[in-house]
Amino acid sequence: QLQLVESGGGLVHPGGSLRLSCAASGFSLANSNNMAWFRQAPGKEREGVACIDGGTRQTTRYADSVKGRFTISRDNVNNTMYLQMNSLKPEDTGVYYCATDRKFGRCSMAPSVMDYWGKGILVTVSS
Repeated sequence: QLQLVESGGGLVHPGGSLRLSCAASGFSLANSNNMAWFRQAPGKEREGVACIDGGTRQTTRYADSVKGRFTISRDNVNNTMYLQMNSLKPEDTGVYYCATDRKFGRCSMAPSVMDYWGKGILVTVSS
């Protein structure tokens, strides 16, 4: 059974950092699956934050709102994806989800094309 489990969320002050992890089971990240991070703030729609291509190139893409602050990466040996979040702002607050479209090629940050989702983890940026 394919499963994605997020961890690493919590409360952080503005300007602080967090690293989210997404542990995959039931399938192998090494099998070239595109992966992505999404977030949903209270009262808002779910939005793409970052994605990483499957395969060896592992090209990454970011939403404009997080470019230069967030870094997505994947560890195919440990079957885990990460999101390093630096210089956090209150507007980064929300539930963060990892997902995969089980495809290989140019990754997507469109929620509608994702096949599998984690349950999400809360990130709160507040003083």
